[in-house]
Amino acid sequence: MSDPWTEAPGDPDRREPAITAPAGALWLAGLLVVAFLLQTLVATPALLDSLVYAPDPTPLARPLSLLTAIWLHGGWGHLGMNAAFALAFATPLARFLGGGFRGTAALFLYFLACGAIGNLGFGLLHAGQPYGVIGASGGVSGLAAGAARIVGGEGGIGGFRSPFVLSMGAAWVLTNLVVAVAGGALIEGGSQIAWEAHLAGFAAGLVLLRPFAALAAPRRG
Repeated sequence: MSDPWTEAPGDPDRREPAITAPAGALWLAGLLVVAFLLQTLVATPALLDSLVYAPDPTPLARPLSLLTAIWLHGGWGHLGMNAAFALAFATPLARFLGGGFRGTAALFLYFLACGAIGNLGFGLLHAGQPYGVIGASGGVSGLAAGAARIVGGEGGIGGFRSPFVLSMGAAWVLTNLVVAVAGGALIEGGSQIAWEAHLAGFAAGLVLLRPFAALAAPRRG
């Protein structure tokens, strides 16, 4: 006798989940939104100034701001773009790293490391200049690089010279060089896109994926 509570494969009445992204990817995008709400509703101008990363007088004058600046955004458009891309690129990474505590922690730490290195890359090119950097785009760029290695590796970690990684890397470099030559597309608040952070974050994502995969589960490294 068949079990009346078991759905047959291909059952037209079977419900598919509305959201298929892993929890880690959803948490990451959600925390970016929460951080922006706190920025707009609670944070004082003085506090915000202390959280922005600026390479003045030196790139490492305020090292903690390399991380805090990741959670600040110039407006809803800036936030929405970064949150959407973070969700998209973090999804294959979260599935690869696993949904447990170690996998989720590895995903978040990987994102933060890429974001911090992206900001530092900007700072090294603009040392001593009072330009402030905010936004998650360096970390998102790292997620894009990691996702490219996963897709290029067909579920494993693809090599740096795999066709998909090379094509994704070339597109990323070309896009940001166009931004650099054009002077940067303006975003809300009159700020410009920090293409330097994008390139540094992407490079960090390529290199750091394997050690953070090992952090999630040693066999993945």
